[in-house]
Amino acid sequence: MKYFYLLSISLALFSCDSYQNSKNHINPTQTIETITLLGDTLSSPEIKKGKTFDQFKSAQITYFDNQNNAEALIWYGRRTAYMGYYKEAIKLFTLGIKNHPNDARFYRHRGHRYISTRQYDNAISDFEKAVQLIDEKTDQIEPDGLPNAKNIPLSTLHGNIWYHLGLAYYLKNDMNNALKAFNNRSVTHKYDDNIVSGGHWLYMINRRVNKIEESNTVINEVHQNMDIIENMSYHQSCLFYKGVLKESEIVIDEVALYSLANWYVYEKKDTLKAKTYYQNLLSTGNPYSFAYIAGEADWIKLFE
Repeated sequence: MKYFYLLSISLALFSCDSYQNSKNHINPTQTIETITLLGDTLSSPEIKKGKTFDQFKSAQITYFDNQNNAEALIWYGRRTAYMGYYKEAIKLFTLGIKNHPNDARFYRHRGHRYISTRQYDNAISDFEKAVQLIDEKTDQIEPDGLPNAKNIPLSTLHGNIWYHLGLAYYLKNDMNNALKAFNNRSVTHKYDDNIVSGGHWLYMINRRVNKIEESNTVINEVHQNMDIIENMSYHQSCLFYKGVLKESEIVIDEVALYSLANWYVYEKKDTLKAKTYYQNLLSTGNPYSFAYIAGEADWIKLFE
């Protein structure tokens, strides 16, 4: 089951101490981003020139020209993470927390990358701090780093903080706190995409704590003719939970594999069939996707 994900680094990034004082690159060095719960080594990927690299360079230049600007530093960190340099992104967001301690966005984004690197306790700490910082403050749209086909941002700062906090608790198998966080998610009903993304996790959490009526209430909001812009995978999973889609009709991707694996555990009590779906997910999936990370956590709990 060991999945080895190791690539060489061809792009030099700045050390944390250099961010404020220098525009010179350090020599490239190979960086291990994390060791997964399954013992696999994940390392920074080789960076190839293209749109992602150009966006990173633009964000980098903007930051060095505006080093006191929180927005510039946030995008520098986000673009660094999109290239697969999660540890470097964490350093940048940590710098942001030092310079802008009351800006919840830095805790939100650092917490996300703590999830990527399997540091779940640190992630929870960051999101809980972010919750304190947004208390009684007006919510704001959070721009997408990877825009959808309609270029419509679907989430907000508050919503993303609660969503990722719920996910972090889920990964720790703390279903009661995960349920509280997802139920507090401020944008659950703003767009149809939010209904199905939040509903996917809320359904599974309610099933895991044996709240059958509540789980059914969640997916009763889901129907086939929803205006889904980007969360098609969550949509089809919710339709499957509702009984509208058959297993044979599901388009198989990472979310589907995780949804089916879960369903066989809590609905059919068939861990052998579930294991097949988990194995497929963990052998073919992106080790930084939420479905993969959740599947990894489940595998440890169920099979090791």
